[in-house]
Parts: sequence; C-alpha cells; structure tokens
Amino acid sequence: MQDYGEGFSCGARTARGGTLPLAMKTFATVVLTALLLASPAVSHAANGQKPNVIFILTDDQGWNDAHFAGHPYVKTPNLDRFASQSTWFKQFYVAATVCSPSRCAFMTSHYPARHLVHGHFSTHDQNAARSMPDWLDPKTPTVTSLLKQAGYATGHFGKWHLGGGDGAPTPDSYGIDDVRTTVCRDPAWTEPAKTFWAKSTTLIVDEAIRFIKANKDRPFYANVWTLLPHAPLNPTPEQLAVYDGLAPRANDPAFGPWMKKYLGAAKDLKSQMRIFCASLTDLDTQVGRLLRALDELGLADNTIVFYSSDNGAEDYNISNAANAGVGNAGPLRARKRSMYEGGIRTFGLLRWPGHVAADRVDDTSVIGSVDWLPTVCKVTGVTVPSDLRPDGEDVSDIWLGKSRPRAKPLHWEWLFRVWGDDYMPPMLAIRDGPWKLFVNHNGTGAQLYDITKDIGEEHNVAAEHLDVVKELTAKALAWQKSLPPSKARETAAATGKPVDTPRQPAKAKGKSQGKSTIDRPAIFKAWDTNKDGKLSLEEYLHKFPDEAEGRRRFPTFDTNKDGVLSEEEFVTMGGKLKP
Repeated sequence: MQDYGEGFSCGARTARGGTLPLAMKTFATVVLTALLLASPAVSHAANGQKPNVIFILTDDQGWNDAHFAGHPYVKTPNLDRFASQSTWFKQFYVAATVCSPSRCAFMTSHYPARHLVHGHFSTHDQNAARSMPDWLDPKTPTVTSLLKQAGYATGHFGKWHLGGGDGAPTPDSYGIDDVRTTVCRDPAWTEPAKTFWAKSTTLIVDEAIRFIKANKDRPFYANVWTLLPHAPLNPTPEQLAVYDGLAPRANDPAFGPWMKKYLGAAKDLKSQMRIFCASLTDLDTQVGRLLRALDELGLADNTIVFYSSDNGAEDYNISNAANAGVGNAGPLRARKRSMYEGGIRTFGLLRWPGHVAADRVDDTSVIGSVDWLPTVCKVTGVTVPSDLRPDGEDVSDIWLGKSRPRAKPLHWEWLFRVWGDDYMPPMLAIRDGPWKLFVNHNGTGAQLYDITKDIGEEHNVAAEHLDVVKELTAKALAWQKSLPPSKARETAAATGKPVDTPRQPAKAKGKSQGKSTIDRPAIFKAWDTNKDGKLSLEEYLHKFPDEAEGRRRFPTFDTNKDGVLSEEEFVTMGGKLKP
C-alpha cells in the first residue's frame, strides 16, 4: 500500500538526498538491480497476471515543474511521493516540440513526420497550409488498438488532439473502448475554459477512476491526458490561497541560467508564478487521488504507471500564456516549440512495484516516446506486427535496471517558428550517444553539443569535432530522406526558413493596414446557423477543430461580455482588426 496523504511535507527519498551511507546505498542498489534482472519473464507481473498500464500525460509541464525535481516554489507532495516509488529517467525525450505530433509518437511508435503531423492539429485550412492531414489515420496501429486486440480494456480520458472538425474519427476508432475526451470532434465537456480549466483534472481523474473500477478484474490500459498546465490557467480562489504570500525571485539559485534570464523579463512574476503554482498543485492533488484509488482497489502492485508531459514549458510571449508561461525548465535551454533540451526533454517517471526500482534516478539512459509502444507491448506480452516497423525500440531491460546505450538514435524535425532568438536552432536534430546535432536540411549550419557535459547547450563544439558532425549529419539527412514527401518540408529546405515566417508584402494602394485578408463577414454568415445575427459559443466551436484554442479566442472577441459574438466583434476579432 502506497501513502498519498494530503499534506505538503515531502517523504524521505534516499536516492534524492537521503541519509543512508553511500556504501550502503550502493550495495542496496546493486542487489535490487540484480534481483530485478534475475526475475522471470518481464511480460508478466505478480501471480502470472498481465500488468495494467496507466499513462499520465500532462500538457506543457516543464522538466523541473515539481518539488522533487527542483522547483523552488511549487508544492507537489503526491508527485514527490510518486517519484520516491519510481525510477526517474532524466534523459527521457518526447518526439516533438508541441502537442499533436508528440501524442502521435506515443500512440504509434513513429516519428510524427512519418504521418505528416508536423505541428498541432488546427482548422482544416491551417492543416492544409502546413501540409498536414486533418487527423491521424485511424488505420494506423496504435498502442491502444494492439492491447485491445490482446484482450485489454482500453480507455482514454482528457485531452485528445489527434484530429477534429468535420469528418474526423472519434477516439474509439483507435482501439479505445471507453472515451471521455476534449479537443476532439465530439467533446465530452463543453463548458467554457474560463470555468472548466480549474476543475478539468478533477473531472478527467473521475472518469479514469470509474474506468479502473469497472475493469478491476481484467487487464486494462488507460491514457489519462490532462489539460493542465496548458494555458489558459484560471485557478479558483481556494487553489490560489495555497500560495498567499509567495514571493518568487527570477534569480533564485534553483533556476538555471536560461531560466533566470527568461524570468527576469516576466511582466509580473509574482502573479504569474502564483497562478501557475496553484494550477500545478491542483493537478498534483488529482494525480494523488488517482494513485490512491489504485491502492484502495488493491491494484497498485500490478499496475505500471508512467508520468510525462507532451513537451516542455510554455512561453509567456504567447498571447494567452502569461501565467502558463513561467514553467520551470531548470538548467535546460529554451521552451515549448524549440528542439533545444527545454522543449523536448520531459519527465520520465515510471512505477511498477517489484519490477522497476523505487527511489532511483537514471540520468544516463536515453529513452524516447517512440519507445513507449514496443516496450509496453513487450511487458504485456503483446506481439508487435512485423509491418508496424517502430521507430523506437523495446527498452524494457532499461526499465528493469540494465544500463546500455540506445540501439537507435533519436530524431526530430521542426519546420515552424520558435519564440526567442536563442531558442531557434536549425530544423533537424539527432541525439546519438552523448552527442546532439542540429543541422539544416541541406547539411549546413551544424551545431553540436555534448549533452552529458553541457545540459544547457551553451557550448557549440562543432568546430572541434568535425568527424562527429560529419557522421551525425549523414544520419540526420538519411533519416530525412526516409520520410514521406511534404510540401512544407520542401519549402523550408528551399528557403532555409520556417514555413510560417511572416511575409512582408508591399503595401497595396488604397488598402488600409490592419484589414484581414480572410473574408470574415462571409465566415460569420456561414457559422451563424440559426441566422440570429450572433454566434453562440457552440456555433463558433462547430467549425473550430482546435477546441481549446477556440475556447480561448471566443471571450477575447466578446468585448461586451454578453456571451455571444456580434458580427462586428467577430469580423474585427474584438477590435483587433479594422472593420
């Protein structure tokens, strides 16, 4: 039985600064690792039962956004306790710098570019402009579909964001039995973000616990994907009260040099940090409730629980993310949307009692989200189809304590802008051994970092290691050639610039600045389905597949706060454009 109390005190964690003598800790670790590696087949848990699997994926949580991870202000007693029962893989990487492509990789074991998922799914027009489909092809084998075929009950609760809008398949098309999702075609929740966000994790965890109780007597797999701490953050007064008197400092020694510089330019760090921490602490509370449910049902010992985030911390330069944009990247460079470490290195917390060592920090193994499907299939005894051809690899031996290098390098591609001049590298990246290389699609502009010695990516050593640059450039370009054709990639490669670089056309005579080139009056008339001259939130969202973004925009256009949009409010985007 695990302990998940409500208090904010942190339990003892020997591997994270406890009081055991070094020799005793070393001996204990060696013995435990030997026992784990000598255990019977990994594919079965205690008593011959197949293990349950719960995958908790948060949204925009930074690498140091928890007390146990080094955040100087946030209170996360449940995550701290969970970390003390888990192995923390500190070199865990997601496959993309933003939401949808990152989730695609977890589900499929493929780099998202193989499915042309270059960025987040948005409107059909915006997807087409970025050479993207409107959703992940439901014929694609996924971790959920493979486990369902093997007899697992499967569920998905919370954010989806693998496609939406007219004609989009619903999540049950991907091998999921029980679905309660948002940011999808038929969302389970339609409450405005202003009031929904603060209670969203509670509702998501409610659904996950319901599913677990209903399937406690059979093996199950559940994705529990939260909205927090993604913007917009609107914590309740009760949630905020935990941080009354908080006085954060941008130069706090707990922050790395990149973070200090970044927080030093925040508009109102005290207010921003208070709202962010309050939101994250509530997320922590709800995660603790989920974990306690496993204990109460007697399922904890036979349940694998993995905790991560879809990408790094958000940037406060994004219009709606002032409060969500103060997440802690620790010593890492950059944030969400960047392929520097702060954008792609996220939590890799894994608990599996009796199999995965508790209170252990693995800061040497390099693991990626593309490894999730083949590894879960291995430990659950499910065969990976030969034609699936995962980009990732089975790392179940690393889960159990083996130390070894990866068999395959990790790859990334990002074709779009990144906020912050210091955060925009060349558009291809590869991690191979200790090295991380950035390079343009034509092989120029190489940046090389020894991540084992330079976690903050401050020292480009390409000039000193030309042989490494040559070898990794060849691998990165060969990987690029293995991807399906993409007009967006061709444009980026030809221009050497992100495909969404703003154009600066010459001013047309007789046309005033500030006018939208989109026919917004025509769009208003098409969306006004009941022809009352106003757009309700439901009408606005009906043609808006990125539900979270639509819910964010709607109140910013509603200047008179009457809950509907007049034609003028819609056409001028709440006064931002000239009519």
